[in-house]
Amino acid sequence: MSLTVAAELVFWISAAGLFYTYAGYPLLLVFVGSLRPRLVRRADSTPRVTVIITAYNEERALASKLEDTLALDYPQDCLEVIVASDCSSDRTDEIACEFGSRGVRLHRQPERLGKTAAQNAAVERASGEIIVFSDATTFYQRNVLRTMMPNFADPTVGCVTGRVIYTDSTSSSVGHGTRSYWSYEFFLKKHESAICSLIGVCGCLYTVRRSAYVPLYHEACSDFVIATKMVEQGLRAIYEPAAVCNEETNTQTNKELNARVRIMTQTFADLWRNRSMMNPLRSGFFAVELLSHKVMRYLVPLFLITILAASAALAGGSTYYLVALAVQIGFYIAAGLAGLLERVGLHSRLLAIPQYFVLGNLASLIAFYQFLRGERYMRWEPIRASGAP
Repeated sequence: MSLTVAAELVFWISAAGLFYTYAGYPLLLVFVGSLRPRLVRRADSTPRVTVIITAYNEERALASKLEDTLALDYPQDCLEVIVASDCSSDRTDEIACEFGSRGVRLHRQPERLGKTAAQNAAVERASGEIIVFSDATTFYQRNVLRTMMPNFADPTVGCVTGRVIYTDSTSSSVGHGTRSYWSYEFFLKKHESAICSLIGVCGCLYTVRRSAYVPLYHEACSDFVIATKMVEQGLRAIYEPAAVCNEETNTQTNKELNARVRIMTQTFADLWRNRSMMNPLRSGFFAVELLSHKVMRYLVPLFLITILAASAALAGGSTYYLVALAVQIGFYIAAGLAGLLERVGLHSRLLAIPQYFVLGNLASLIAFYQFLRGERYMRWEPIRASGAP
């Protein structure tokens, strides 16, 4: 095989992988969903609910979050609120205690072991049939519980997540990229939910049957692993688009990059730890979802590098590959330009998509390197501002 043929083969295999990841898989979901949609049997119900707000140094947002939670349209005698403080060193605990007369309970971790450990401990102290997991910077629409609870009338449903509307008061390019990314993600969630189960939920808004909750290892990315734990029990995690919350996006590239690296590093470890679930003989279509939505997505940086290298190798003898190389270079220049403009306080919606695409794939490369080195994340720092109630 000549070097030219080898380069062309690498180019088209990588291009096919890239196409499947972003377009082929969504088309597969739509096709399979049209053949065998899996409906949810809903019925009105108001089970006792425990809202767990996990917090570390959230004094800026917590009071507003608690007011927002206590104002939810749900019977107060069926609503319990627990603030799980992961050894906060600011006024977080004090603020939670100020709401004690209104039924809010504080659980302070004796040792700072991270978000997942704090959630595990709070669940042990919860009295609700349904557990709601929330962040201090996330604000719910008043009907969110009444919208989500009817799904639990279906005995096959173990977990329900809602839709996050990201807001950005600064109109930053990172914020615009985040909103575009999540619009695509929620499209996938809608169709994965209709076919089988979600592979992950929104960490700031998801609910779990207390009887189905499994304490997770401390370094777990809980909003990813929880869906796997449902499927292992013969249950499923579903998406309820009518359950809506608001959260402020990151507005700075470095903060968003750090957040994505942390989440992806955890997810690489979670995928490896639960790799048996990627066997279709064990988990059926859920394995296809994991492989397509996660594994293939994390292979995209490899596809991009090989496509660029193959284009460069072939550009001298082919106008087609020369154009392909020019388009790629232009795309990366656009992403870099968006970053430079951000440094001087300028933002471009036009450049936001290439910027966020490159940011996400750079995060994937860094996260994979950290995963191979054995780095794991348990603790976390507040990175988002408080969204508007």
